[in-house]
Amino acid sequence: MKKRLLLLSKIDHLYLWVLAVDLMIAALLLYSRLTGKLHFLRTLKHPQPLLFGLRPGAALAVFGLCVLAWRIYMACRYRACAPVKDEDLPVVTIVVPAYNEGQQVLPTVRSVMQSDYPPDKMQVICVDDGSVDDTWLWMLEARKEYPERIQLIRQPKNSGKRQALMSGFAHAEGTVWVTIDSDSEVLPDTLRHLVSPLAENPKVGAVAGNVRVLNRADGAIPKMMEVFFTAGFDFIRAGQSVYGGVFCTPGALSAYRVSVIREQLTGWVKQAFLGTPATIGEDRALTNLVLKSGYRVVYQREAVVLTKIPATFHGLRRMLLRWARSNVRESIVMVTFVSRRFRKGDGGGGWIRFISGLQMFRLTVGEALKVGVLAEFLMRPVPTFRVLVVGGLIGAILPAAVYQLRYRTWFGWMWAVPYSFLSIFILSWISLWGLMSASQSGWLTRDLQPVSNLPENQASFSNIR
Repeated sequence: MKKRLLLLSKIDHLYLWVLAVDLMIAALLLYSRLTGKLHFLRTLKHPQPLLFGLRPGAALAVFGLCVLAWRIYMACRYRACAPVKDEDLPVVTIVVPAYNEGQQVLPTVRSVMQSDYPPDKMQVICVDDGSVDDTWLWMLEARKEYPERIQLIRQPKNSGKRQALMSGFAHAEGTVWVTIDSDSEVLPDTLRHLVSPLAENPKVGAVAGNVRVLNRADGAIPKMMEVFFTAGFDFIRAGQSVYGGVFCTPGALSAYRVSVIREQLTGWVKQAFLGTPATIGEDRALTNLVLKSGYRVVYQREAVVLTKIPATFHGLRRMLLRWARSNVRESIVMVTFVSRRFRKGDGGGGWIRFISGLQMFRLTVGEALKVGVLAEFLMRPVPTFRVLVVGGLIGAILPAAVYQLRYRTWFGWMWAVPYSFLSIFILSWISLWGLMSASQSGWLTRDLQPVSNLPENQASFSNIR
């Protein structure tokens, strides 16, 4: 056992410490609530003033309001980079990885090909990551429509999104790499907006696109996620972009400066967690590589990508669990480099350290407190339920306001309310389970799709490689 622990990496040991702290806090909360013992915890109900006459709960609330005010200030300062002219645009390689995506691959490729971007500066590579449905046939149909502009790669077996991207990167010729998910579609001006910050500012190493929901008509969940995405991008990432500290470039649409990440790809593709290959969270891991190298990661509001969201609770749960596991891993990775001077000659490093600290607080104290809330709910259900309802209503205000200010709709912002309650009462356990099961990997949202109506004359090209 001791020898096995010695083989674990620094990241693994930090994770085990985080897990231990969570379990200890949760155990103390449960023991205190169920037995009435542990005097220092019981006195929190009637604590002495800590700071400027504030009790602990009030002090924490004031701190939270200060953080919120700072985020609002940063988001208001955000300004997108203006699109550059054709002659200033770099050569880009666009990699589209796919696994059991089916017919959706074709409209994804079509949207890329219809981009307002010089064709001679675009290289498009589609990678089939060992799909067992008809994804490969639809890729072949895409190449049939654009025979001189698409390169296809077929993996012999499913190896995960990192390996699929790596296969595309190995054949890339551009100075900027763009990744687009196979269930996503870009607008005609998206690529130009996305790449412009890299052309304008040599300190920018990566750019995050603006993700919106493609299938909003599929039900309540996509409509709720549309409001959630707007808050996540037009508020959170917009504020982070001001100091060049966007924490995650989304897999649905992102751009990377090749000179920044090329030499680090070997470690990225071989990344492991508790001895298990990390086949998920490739976008957050690439973002960490850029930030660690001292470059800025920014957000482009007008670089819009529409992506499909699971329309069922089962699919939503699996997607959020994958994100939660990735967040645990890469938040711990970030801790290992933000403590030193990682951004020489450029500001913003202090804000990144601050937000990284908040993330670690959520992973430890924040997740453990959920156990305490559950215990309180079982012991005093009615008062606790009332508090959670009020918290749900308050929590819906910000995303609803951001969505309304951004899109000026009559009713769209209202979906923030049911999503807030869904998050508190049903989905809140996902981040805790993601912490407990962070070593597990998998696409999770790429189940086998039913075979679509195949293109005509499929036999004439189904054997092409």
